[in-house]
Amino acid sequence: MTPDLSYPDIRMRIADRWRTGADGRTLPVLNPATEKVLGEVPLTGAADLDEAVAAAVDGFAAWRDTPVARRTEILHAAADLLTERADEVGRIMTLEQGKPLRESRGEALRVANTLRWDAEDARRAYGRIIPSAPGTLLSVRREPIGPVAAFTPWNFPAGSPMRKIAAALSAGCSIVIKASEETPGTACELVRCFVDAGLPDGVLNLVFGEPAEVSAHLIASPHTRLVAFTGSIPVGKLLASAAGAAMKPSIMELGGHAPVIVCADADPIAAARRAAAAKFANAGQVCTSPSRFLVHASLVEEFTAAFVAAAEEVVIGDGLAEGVTMGPLANDRRLAAMEELVADATARGAKVACGGFRLDRPGYFFAPTVLADVPDDARVLAEEPFGPIAPVVPFTDLDEAMRVANSLPYGLAAYGFTESAATAERLVRGLEAGILSINHCGGSVSEAPSGGVKSSGYGREGGTEGLDAYLVTKRVSHLLEDGR
Repeated sequence: MTPDLSYPDIRMRIADRWRTGADGRTLPVLNPATEKVLGEVPLTGAADLDEAVAAAVDGFAAWRDTPVARRTEILHAAADLLTERADEVGRIMTLEQGKPLRESRGEALRVANTLRWDAEDARRAYGRIIPSAPGTLLSVRREPIGPVAAFTPWNFPAGSPMRKIAAALSAGCSIVIKASEETPGTACELVRCFVDAGLPDGVLNLVFGEPAEVSAHLIASPHTRLVAFTGSIPVGKLLASAAGAAMKPSIMELGGHAPVIVCADADPIAAARRAAAAKFANAGQVCTSPSRFLVHASLVEEFTAAFVAAAEEVVIGDGLAEGVTMGPLANDRRLAAMEELVADATARGAKVACGGFRLDRPGYFFAPTVLADVPDDARVLAEEPFGPIAPVVPFTDLDEAMRVANSLPYGLAAYGFTESAATAERLVRGLEAGILSINHCGGSVSEAPSGGVKSSGYGREGGTEGLDAYLVTKRVSHLLEDGR
């Protein structure tokens, strides 16, 4: 059957209207599997952003005072619509981002559950009464912080925006979100679910534009109260500095370079297959992707062989095609980065166990790659590849392996494989990461927090902790009688 290649007309959502930018600027949206233009994304200007912020201010006043039961009802309705539309949302996501349709549809369904979780968790944003003097009521209240300025990347076109939208709206905040210009169709479909569910105008505003212009304008606005960002460490540092200068709190979910430690007592084949499945998911374009494989020397040959076998089973192609398990990279910049990292590693003595090249076909396809005997000074061990490259390094001493794992400024995710509870506890205590998985490479879940340490950012998304940044704590002391 011929796949449906139709693509929606992209618009921004500001206040009560779907619209283009006032100055008419646009950028092309490309299909990374074919390099063909799908459509045009409108770019916002300063006047558009001012309108979006003004709408968010009005929207916040209405949404904050909407009873929590009614807010929850609307958010559940939006989640139900997204679930119903998951096939279509997934198709659009695959067209503009490239991941296999199965992954795209799964992402849409997963974020619908994220919205459900946050909506229910907000019903339990309890304050408390503190024992005090007679005639005095001392309490603590949790209140929404206000309009949020949010910025999201292209690698999870539904996941990244929804984590911010769901938390903000569940807490009672309004939001202006700048989604990626490379994957705008998915963001539009998410917002459409909220609009169709009856969300009041102005509560959720979607814009696209030149990133530096939009972020500078939204962060500097006196009306935005929180900055939420997912993206690279260099950009995150710039936005965090701007937020700090404006005395605004921020959530920063930044890059990583996740180590995987395969201990001497682990099953090397099971570890390799589980790690490979995570490595090649979304073509390796995941902040938490396992990307440095530190394997005990006694297991390294068997582990590498199993990893190569798993890599060779990957079916590469257009994500809309039947049976494809890995799609293209997002753009030609990612292809160039992969080629540079492989060339650097091999020039320094690494061996290409498999892959290592761009596929000779239209689209931004790079073969699943395993590098063996990677020297310590190879760039791929210090720079996050954000692509389907797996460098393997042997070790003999676990303490030294943890030292190497912790030697970079990153601290988002880490993984360990061992059959020993005592060794697992050593990994838990010793690895510097905000997310740690033992004997698997599982992804984020709605009910638990995700976030980094060190240069990988601060703040948490998901779980009960995910609402914290969107709420302010107010202490109230109420004198109930005349104190004379």
